[in-house]
Amino acid sequence: MKWLTEPLREIADYRYLIENIQTKNTPVLATGVIDVQKTQLIYSICKELDSKALIIAYDETAAKNICNDISMLNAKALYYPAKDFIFYSADVHSSDITKQRFKAIDDLLRGEADFVCTTAEALFERLMTKKVMQSYVLELKEGDIISLDELVKSLVFMGYERSDTVEGVGQFALRGGIIDIYSPVHETAVRIEFWDDEIDSVRAFDVMSQRSLSRADKIRIFPVKEILFGAEEAEAAADKMEADMLKAVKSYSKKGCDEAAENIKNTVGEAVDKLRNGINDIGAFINYLSVETVSLFDYLPENTIIFYDEPKKMRAHVDSVYEEFSESMKERLERGYILPRQTGLIFDINDIYRYSSKFREVLFCGVTQSVPDFKIKGISSFAVKASAAFNNKFELFYDEVKYLKSEGYRTVIFGGGESRCERISRELASHGIEAALIGEGADFSPVKGGVYICRGKLTKGFEYSDIKFAVFSLSEITGEQGLKRKRKHSKKGKAIESFTDLKVGDYVVHESHGIGVYRGLENISVDGMNKDYLKISYNGGSNLYVPVNQMDLVQKYIGSDGARPKLNKLGGSDWGKMKSKVRAAVAILAEDLVQIYAKRQAAQGFKYSQDTSWQREFEESFDYTETDDQLNAVEDIKRDMESGKVMDRLVCGDVGYGKTEVAIRAAFKTVQDGKQVAYLVPTTILAQQHYSTFTKRMADYPVQTELLNRFRTAKEQKQSIKNLESGMSDIVIGTHRLLSKDVKFKDLGLIIVDEEQRFGVAHKEKLKSIKENVNVLTLTATPIPRTLHMSLSGIRDMSLLEEPPEERLPVQTFVMESNEQFVRDAIHRELARGGQVYYLHNRIDNIYETAAKLQKLVPEARIQYAHGRMSERELEGIMEDFIEGDTDVLVCTTIIETGLDIPNVNTIIIQDADKMGLSQLYQLRGRVGRSSRTAYAYFMYRKDKVLQETAEKRLQTIREFTEFGSGFKIAMRDLEIRGAGSLLGAEQHGHMETVGYDMYCKLLDEAVCRLKGIEKSDSFETSVDINVNAYIPDYYIENEEQRLEIYKKISLINTMDNFYDVQEEIEDRFGTLPKCVQTLLDVALLKSAAHKLDIISIAEKQKNIVVTFKSDAKVDTGKITELLTMKNSPYMFTASKEPYITIKTSPKDGLNVLDYIKNFLQNLTMVESN
Repeated sequence: MKWLTEPLREIADYRYLIENIQTKNTPVLATGVIDVQKTQLIYSICKELDSKALIIAYDETAAKNICNDISMLNAKALYYPAKDFIFYSADVHSSDITKQRFKAIDDLLRGEADFVCTTAEALFERLMTKKVMQSYVLELKEGDIISLDELVKSLVFMGYERSDTVEGVGQFALRGGIIDIYSPVHETAVRIEFWDDEIDSVRAFDVMSQRSLSRADKIRIFPVKEILFGAEEAEAAADKMEADMLKAVKSYSKKGCDEAAENIKNTVGEAVDKLRNGINDIGAFINYLSVETVSLFDYLPENTIIFYDEPKKMRAHVDSVYEEFSESMKERLERGYILPRQTGLIFDINDIYRYSSKFREVLFCGVTQSVPDFKIKGISSFAVKASAAFNNKFELFYDEVKYLKSEGYRTVIFGGGESRCERISRELASHGIEAALIGEGADFSPVKGGVYICRGKLTKGFEYSDIKFAVFSLSEITGEQGLKRKRKHSKKGKAIESFTDLKVGDYVVHESHGIGVYRGLENISVDGMNKDYLKISYNGGSNLYVPVNQMDLVQKYIGSDGARPKLNKLGGSDWGKMKSKVRAAVAILAEDLVQIYAKRQAAQGFKYSQDTSWQREFEESFDYTETDDQLNAVEDIKRDMESGKVMDRLVCGDVGYGKTEVAIRAAFKTVQDGKQVAYLVPTTILAQQHYSTFTKRMADYPVQTELLNRFRTAKEQKQSIKNLESGMSDIVIGTHRLLSKDVKFKDLGLIIVDEEQRFGVAHKEKLKSIKENVNVLTLTATPIPRTLHMSLSGIRDMSLLEEPPEERLPVQTFVMESNEQFVRDAIHRELARGGQVYYLHNRIDNIYETAAKLQKLVPEARIQYAHGRMSERELEGIMEDFIEGDTDVLVCTTIIETGLDIPNVNTIIIQDADKMGLSQLYQLRGRVGRSSRTAYAYFMYRKDKVLQETAEKRLQTIREFTEFGSGFKIAMRDLEIRGAGSLLGAEQHGHMETVGYDMYCKLLDEAVCRLKGIEKSDSFETSVDINVNAYIPDYYIENEEQRLEIYKKISLINTMDNFYDVQEEIEDRFGTLPKCVQTLLDVALLKSAAHKLDIISIAEKQKNIVVTFKSDAKVDTGKITELLTMKNSPYMFTASKEPYITIKTSPKDGLNVLDYIKNFLQNLTMVESN
């Protein structure tokens, strides 16, 4: 990057800096440096001296900014985050930070990390030595010889957890000769297939669908713990811990601190037991190991330069972090939660300085100042200033560029996207300034008086007046912030089938017999032939055995919030009655929906023009990378608008998944064609939030936005209404105030409704009257199930946003025993970085006491409480204080506003988390983590000795949900069912509860198809009862849940493509198919072919096969005659209510029973098609 590095060589102080670093005359101080210019210096120094860099920033945000800016210069920069050492003892930590840290360590081991950005506290953590770490990393590729047993032992030693299915980092699963592993240094999990002890293939696979994606060259299996140790070291550590514990107990007892003595006995006793039982989880007892530990400096190559960003600021920040740690440790020591030796758990800043001094050191300071921690050997001063901010005053910007050009400056402008760059170039040309457009990644040497426009963004610009060199970024020109990163396209996993998590004891729905309880798979042997059956028990104690090839008749019962259904009686009539009742209700619903839809389709709306260059530019100016779902939703909306029909589209997506941006783009397109937009929201605060988002996004364009809510004065409201009527205003955002009679529009083109279900009946009626012939876009944060989406896709236009935005950082989640000390630490940590906290206490009767207790615990915090019994106005006032930052901690029930986006709230503490449903926890956790800061969620529980087992079970589920994302599926499904209920209304929700969600969807689908004239024959079942071994043996798939999942997939085979797809998946996941599984697949395919020919049963009787047809089968008997009159025809036809054909078999033919059936079906199909 000559344009960046060349001008610096003209500065004497830069050359002096380089000279000092080259001769190892360091530490050296560079003063006068600012923001992005630091990045330019770091990059240039490292390129010139062919060195690597470790950049220690004064806090997390500064480190991330430097990392982003270096990445924009097409260099390999990575961020090494700090690990949490205050909540080390939590039962569960989420694995995201561990993954990031190991990725950085792996890049360092492989020599691929050019720029590592971090904070001082991230370096406090102790690691194994580089040599030891390297010895544990396994690199495997096709053709390698390794014992599978040895590999499993190594994985367990390295901290991997064995599970049935790999769903997250740090897990492995073994099935016969196939092992799945999710290493922290890989983007996806990897599947290794063995042939004896030789690796036959290595493939990357998707954890959602469990299907292979592509072949991998090799896999690096990395430890998932930063310190590993063997059984001997564990035993020695346990002995030392026990000895120290006994001393501590004595000491506490002497002082009369019996509670502390009891605490230390329990805490250390538990840890000692774990170590002695082979669970190598040392946690906070690291100092008891005889293993040598080092810091990250041990992993750096010798040619690394250490850059300290604002060392004085960094020291102050680190001191406060370390003080927080020491205070916490002191308190825990007093209360008997730790042993004295544990206070040395981490390194301190002096250790960091000691390790750092072995390398060349450069210090950056904005102003010249003494740095007492270092002996400075040279000072370089830079005369550099930040670029002026123009905040959309383009004329001023062009004048500035013109002036710089006339003064002989070399000017580089980062213009963002392609259309932005072209627009800047055109605008400059119209002001008589010639500028060169530089292609992405192209290098050039700037000449005096030259102006260059590059694609991309920097966070800020800078200017050197002595060498006449200026760099501008888009953020100064337009006031926009943020960096847009290229999106990585990942293959989407398949939709989750609701059957995959069926467990013994779950409720199930059989299409013909109703609701029963699933009791497990049973293998029954008849005449030496094995088959698996699903055992379902019904009311009255009777059992039903369903052959696995009829599994498509069985669905898991899904109701909302774990509702318990009424069991049916086997052979009773109540199920048929219930089904008929629901069928009738569904038919009415479908009719209403279809009528509304047909009316809208017939109506003629306004035909919007194609996208203009302004539209493209407006979309490019979005600071973040759009998700694929967002882009698809925008495409759908534009297609609707340009078609001339009246749009009525629903956009579903979780809070923060980018619904507002989709709405903004639709609004902008509407305004482009001279139409007005009304944006209706349920609460005053939300209106305020959306208003500021809209005005910020549209600031560059002549678009007038109004706000109508009760926080506006009567005079302001009057003026806004006048502007709307005269057409002076383009967009209005407001609460139901918008539906008042006095609000009139000159030419309304689009209504956007946020969370429609939160408006009352009267408001909805008013909305309906306005809606006539106006485009409507409805937004909802309640997710809607895919299956329902499919049923409604023909009668309701929907766009789903299921992908989270890429910039969103995963929330760091801890599951821990409730403890005042932890609560105080968590609140202190958030307030120390200027953030705010949600404290969730879900009982209104004593919420005031909880708030008072917290106030006592953290006296310096400003605490308020909020709950659902407060008046709307009171609640709004409290929420507004919170949004404005006048409250630090909000103690509240689960009512915290769903749609609210408060980026400054990045900690949520949930009391009694074990008493909440997963879907609730999932939604609550989603309230934090809306910014580039790391967010924290603390799930607290009270240890209850009596409820140990159930609480343990629940916590295990929460743990899986936190660490591996398997509970995510359950949480999502709970939410989706709720979404389905709110979409279809309360009455339909009741019907859904009666027959279960899947059956309801099936009935709805049938009703819609019937109304749309799509022929759907009455459903009937084809049974296949032949004497063949067709089942999945438990030696092939040991886990019953997985076996069930595969049975389900096989039972749904209905085409040849489908057959090959399932066959491929089974082989991919479980290895070569045994003959009985292949037979099972063949039977499923035959059953599907028979079903299409209206065959209701195929049964083997003595030496013959009887094929029975439906009484109204659409088979031409004349054509069947052809089959019967063939030479040596083995077929015999019998006419009856349900006609059947008998196939005679003979040993002479050399065919098995499947061949006979296959031939018959093929012959019949050929006859049918002739």
